[in-house]
Amino acid sequence: MNLYAYPDPSLLFMASASTTQLPSPVSYHLVATVDNPETILLSRLPKMTATIPQPPGIPLLGNIFDVDPANTWVSLQKLWEKYGEIFKITVLGHQIVFVGSVALCEELCDEKRFRKFVGGPIIEIRNAVHASLFTAFADEPIWDVHHRILAPQLTPPAVADHFIEVRDCAAELTARWRAMSPGSVVPAIGELNRLDLETTTLCFYGRKLNNFTGPEHPMIKAMDGSTGEAMKRPTRPKLMNWLLYQSRFQKDCKAMRQYAAECLEYRKTHPTDRKDLLHTMINAKDPETGKSLDEQQIIDEIVTMPIGSSTAPCVIATAIYYLLQNPTCITKAREEIDSVVGDGEFTHEHLDNLPYCAGIVRETLRLSAAAPGFNIEPLPDTKGPVTIGGGKYQIPAKQTVIIVLHGVNRDPAVFADPEAFQPERMMGDAFEALPQGAKKWFGNGKRVCVGRHYAWMWNMITLVTFLRDVDFEMNDPGYRLRQDGWFNLRPVGFDVKVKPRGQ
Repeated sequence: MNLYAYPDPSLLFMASASTTQLPSPVSYHLVATVDNPETILLSRLPKMTATIPQPPGIPLLGNIFDVDPANTWVSLQKLWEKYGEIFKITVLGHQIVFVGSVALCEELCDEKRFRKFVGGPIIEIRNAVHASLFTAFADEPIWDVHHRILAPQLTPPAVADHFIEVRDCAAELTARWRAMSPGSVVPAIGELNRLDLETTTLCFYGRKLNNFTGPEHPMIKAMDGSTGEAMKRPTRPKLMNWLLYQSRFQKDCKAMRQYAAECLEYRKTHPTDRKDLLHTMINAKDPETGKSLDEQQIIDEIVTMPIGSSTAPCVIATAIYYLLQNPTCITKAREEIDSVVGDGEFTHEHLDNLPYCAGIVRETLRLSAAAPGFNIEPLPDTKGPVTIGGGKYQIPAKQTVIIVLHGVNRDPAVFADPEAFQPERMMGDAFEALPQGAKKWFGNGKRVCVGRHYAWMWNMITLVTFLRDVDFEMNDPGYRLRQDGWFNLRPVGFDVKVKPRGQ
């Protein structure tokens, strides 16, 4: 029997003589051969881990100038482009690790080792929504109560009941576009934000906002202002937040809750037999505890849903950009739509027969990273440093890790020509063959986006309706995609000309 050590036998453990494989990730060297031992001594000193790269900082402040609070995610994209699959920064003494590869993302999504971390901007937005499905801490029992009450209303069959409402809202918008003078210019993300809020409010809360014309609904501005401020607040001293920014932040949070209160009051004054999400919030009880949502908790969740759905307009606005850059994709999509849907009524049954359109949505989810990332931490009972990447990297047991989906979704180890827009790679066997770490557009595991099935349906319906009804043209032919955003990433300065299809 061989005796192994690496390279210092000071750290030892016992293994039976029948051991045939050495524990990993550890390197060993043969140091002796012994006859028939009952046990063998092995050194268990791990491999040397690689240093996680970090941009040079400045004393006390660290890397505070490496991340622009006004455009955090684009700053992180640039750091990923420079440092690759993993990097870290230190801001005011607090270390954060960022991951941007499919393999590391998939490893960090292992719920036996890691969980969602609620911190930073998510804690700040609790000022508006408290312990909602999006913002509740892992150890808050109220999350389970809310999830058991609301999740059944967001399954694929449940959201399918809203197909007609989503379709008709999208058709209402394209009808307005078709009635405009040919070549009229519209802001892509602005129009889609209106459509998203209109549809979400109607489907979930049974209220028509009629928000396609006139001033933008206050909820849209309040969501943008509050989430933007929530992203910036962790980068500033608390006193500065309180003195200079608290009033505006509170005003936006109040405006969002006012929108929710109006939805609730509308239901009270306009009784209906709709069995929608608001009906469930008001009437359902948790099947395990018997608890129901009180009025303030209902308002919390009414606000949460539009914040979550705000990524969908970013997806479709970005899809329009990539389609205009790749006109053959428009031709293929329209051939599929004309073959499957034709001139008849667009129905829910058509969705499963539009694989190329589905490929467009998935490829846009990949390239847009509209929901730009999510936070992970080791499970709270984790002891000592945590190794990831097959032992290549080591992080503290209490370390926050942020998944940067811009990097994950462009991992060259998974995606050939990663910057190319190729819907075919997101179809059929090619899509099924992708690792799970390459499909985390809606988050992961227990805390995956509860509205993902609705978001998928909304994206598909909106894309198909647009391609059936109208033609787009870039207002600025030289425009190249620029993004910013807070809890989402959206195209900036992207205006398009619209006209009826074929004119």
